[in-house]
Order: sequence, then structure tokens, then C-alpha cells
Amino acid sequence: MKHERSHAPSALGAQTIGNVGLYYVCYRLSRLGWNVMPTARNAKGIDVVAYSQDAEQTRTLQVKALSKRNPVPLGNSLRRLMGDFVIVCTNVLTQSPKSYIMTPDEVRTRVHRGEKDGRISFWLQPKDYDLPEFEEAWTRIKTGA
Repeated sequence: MKHERSHAPSALGAQTIGNVGLYYVCYRLSRLGWNVMPTARNAKGIDVVAYSQDAEQTRTLQVKALSKRNPVPLGNSLRRLMGDFVIVCTNVLTQSPKSYIMTPDEVRTRVHRGEKDGRISFWLQPKDYDLPEFEEAWTRIKTGA
């Protein structure tokens, strides 16, 4: 299997990787006919608001972007999981990112809880999101046309 190399600088930070994933999701939603608006970066909660061409439907999404197929960090509380969908994007610095479309409840039921030095953290392991029912399942969001 041929591995694709990124031509991006290797020192890209988490915020830049997050932006790449965010705009990739906006691109994919736009292709489905949604009008998309990314929210302010570094705001807690929803990352993208999408509405249909006739403005009758809306979707709110959280985007979790990763440079590789790694666990998804979810912080120290699951209360911040909200919206209609959580989209995990892996390999965002390559020519072939992969997306996994899940609901917040699906994430909650698969989450891993870690504790270290008295601090709690939540993670979504690759084996829990890299599943056929979620992989490139953009049709779950429907079309906005």
C-alpha cells in the first residue's frame, strides 16, 4: 500500500490541524448542498452551523481533527459534546482525509475514561470510531439541496 506524504510543514500545531479539519468538513457539507458557517475558533461547543438551501433544515456539528488515526481527546467532561453530529477527521494533512460521522450519543456510549494523578479525561479510541457504519457516512447528515 502506498503511503501518501504531506507536503505541509511537520511542525503544524493543533490549532492549524483543527482548522484544516474544520474547513474540510465545510467543503464536504457544501458539496452536499448545505450553506455552512464555521463558528468562532476556540469557542466551546459547535464548530459548524449548516442550513439547507431552502433554510428549512439546520445541522450543528462538532469537528475533531487529527493528523493521524489517533485517539480523539474529548477533555475532562462529556457535557461539551453537543449538536447533531460529531465528525472525526483523520489524516487531515494528507490528500485523502477520512471522516467518521457520529451522533454525540454514539460517541458517549463508546468513550474511554482515563484517570491519571487524580485527573479524569475522556478519549474516543480508533477502534470505537473507525467502523463501517461511521466511515464516510455523510448520507447520515442528508443533503441540503
